[in-house]
Amino acid sequence: MQSFNEFLIYIDGFIGSHPWFAYFLLGTGLFFTIYLKFPQVRYFGHAIKVLKGKFDKKTDEGDASHFQALATALSGTVGTGNIGGVALAVHLGGPAALFWMLVTATFGMTTKFVEVTLSHKYREKTADGTMAGGPMYYMKNKLNLKWLAGIFAFATILSSFGTGNMPQVNNIATTVKSTFGIEQWITGAVLSVLLALVILGGIKRIVKVTSKLVPSMALVYFIGAFAVIFYNYDNIIPSIVSIFSDLFTGSAAIGGFIGANFAFAFQKGVGRGLFSNEAGQGSAPIAHAAAKAHEPVSEGLVAILEPFIDTIIICSVTGLVLLSSGVWKKKFDNKFAMSEVTVLSRVYNEDNKEDVARLHDYMVNGNEIDAFSGTLEVSGGKITNEVTVIHARSIAEDVLIKFKKENYSGQIEVTNGVVKLPESGVSFNGKSLIHSAPLTAEAFKISFFGDFGKYIVTIGLLLFAFSTAISWSYYGDRATTFLFGSKYVIIYRIVYVAGFMFASYADTAIIWNIANITIAVMTIPNLIGILLLHKDMKGTVGKYWESFKKEYPDEKTPE
Repeated sequence: MQSFNEFLIYIDGFIGSHPWFAYFLLGTGLFFTIYLKFPQVRYFGHAIKVLKGKFDKKTDEGDASHFQALATALSGTVGTGNIGGVALAVHLGGPAALFWMLVTATFGMTTKFVEVTLSHKYREKTADGTMAGGPMYYMKNKLNLKWLAGIFAFATILSSFGTGNMPQVNNIATTVKSTFGIEQWITGAVLSVLLALVILGGIKRIVKVTSKLVPSMALVYFIGAFAVIFYNYDNIIPSIVSIFSDLFTGSAAIGGFIGANFAFAFQKGVGRGLFSNEAGQGSAPIAHAAAKAHEPVSEGLVAILEPFIDTIIICSVTGLVLLSSGVWKKKFDNKFAMSEVTVLSRVYNEDNKEDVARLHDYMVNGNEIDAFSGTLEVSGGKITNEVTVIHARSIAEDVLIKFKKENYSGQIEVTNGVVKLPESGVSFNGKSLIHSAPLTAEAFKISFFGDFGKYIVTIGLLLFAFSTAISWSYYGDRATTFLFGSKYVIIYRIVYVAGFMFASYADTAIIWNIANITIAVMTIPNLIGILLLHKDMKGTVGKYWESFKKEYPDEKTPE
């Protein structure tokens, strides 16, 4: 598994985690922000009026209302990215990563406006009478680039597993196990049945479920989050300051955190920001294409609200929870994910500045380090060799090796720092940094709720992530319809449910790396497409306001 994970990291290093991808994503949002004269600011108030249905017409075609389309799109974005993804960003890049998440969201509001407008403009009605849209349709119908549309549609199917399926159920299952002790495969099996019952009903059943789930899950999560923040009120201002003070220098080593430089925080913040709000990925336009609207720009305006709600509000709240509680730099007892374990050939000490600097160069800059190769001698669960075990980018403490529930004694082979477990059931346990949803769960314990706080995270994550999986199944079946026709959608749905079950007990680190790759593969053709249609977009917006002024002369417009 670790070799496979290293292969994924290698591939991801050329796309999603490479600086050029972050610059391309932010650059596209910045270009449209300037080109369209800051629509995310000027049109914000008008977007709220459109969302309320003030300008709806009975003749509007579509399968969902503005609110239902927004709720479906939000349910696709408000998921593990808001609970586990923010925690992972802070774990990797420190507080400064949160700033880059917010920057990504700000420009992402414009990117979302553009991609949704164009997708709605060039949508089609399928043979079964439902609406089908998304970037693949404007690539085909306007750009006449069927090959690019095919690449995007195929990438959407892959990303439906890498973004909406596997990370969601994996985070649910691991959190439920740590909270209630229920085995991951059991959680996966139960949720797979529920998922099948929802998605087999198509878009109309999906929008009914998501429009009820989104407000409920937001309420539950906010109650718990603000309980943590207000409980740690003394740390609110220092937490906010740390986001900006480390912006251009990176975060220094503190607690179990080894530190991060500017580039690392930037890349991880942008990457997690995209995973959270999906602006530029081209997923939300598929949901918005089903909305009832006679003007594509009106639906694009509604989409402006998505990154604002998803990232600027919800992710900021999660970030303050993590920083104010201080859990991001503390070590906790946990069972190690073996893909995140590296064994070094000498003992490192966090109190030694030279050791910390060496580990920083290894973890952040990718420099070589003295990895251990040989045999670990284990007696009564304890390693007798003079080595250091690295887990989750931190020096592991009180390492105890177990075989099922008993302490393990024997030998374990290690090659270049990579552990080869002698048999199934052997596990590494101890204290280390943690990340993703388990880290957020620890933060929620440091509040008025105490240990009960972890249940709020578990319930919130269950609702967030399950609704995301529902929405992404719709994105995948629209892409399947585009490539192969409606009759193959049922096959896609069966595979989607099966993948949901499998990912519930897969390695968390591997799941996140697959997600990074599939997001990038889907985003790149979409960004190319909307950039090619920049003049079309500007003309469409201009015509919208001309028509609007004639139809509603008494309404104030931002033009």
